[in-house]
Amino acid sequence: MGKHSRPGPPNQPSRAVPRVSPDDLLAGYEKRRRPPLDQHRLHRPFHGGGGHLHPDQPRALEEWNGFSYEPASTALNLAEARRWANEQVSGEAGSQPPSAA
Repeated sequence: MGKHSRPGPPNQPSRAVPRVSPDDLLAGYEKRRRPPLDQHRLHRPFHGGGGHLHPDQPRALEEWNGFSYEPASTALNLAEARRWANEQVSGEAGSQPPSAA
């Protein structure tokens, strides 16, 4: 095993090589528009820090718009924020962000 060898099993392809189909002309473009780590929804504490700290404090909810994350709404606590982030991203009736009124 050399100094610069890739970790992991040798029978798996390298993750550094983009998987772009040569038949699809827009495959590279679509790949760049995916959110980082394929997370379409995020929640962050308002005052910074780790997401698991202070579970009773409000959270800012962010949604991927195809280019970057944009503010969507707020949640009153960590449990509500996680519930919102784990909902289906499709256009179902229950996918509206909660409001912290």
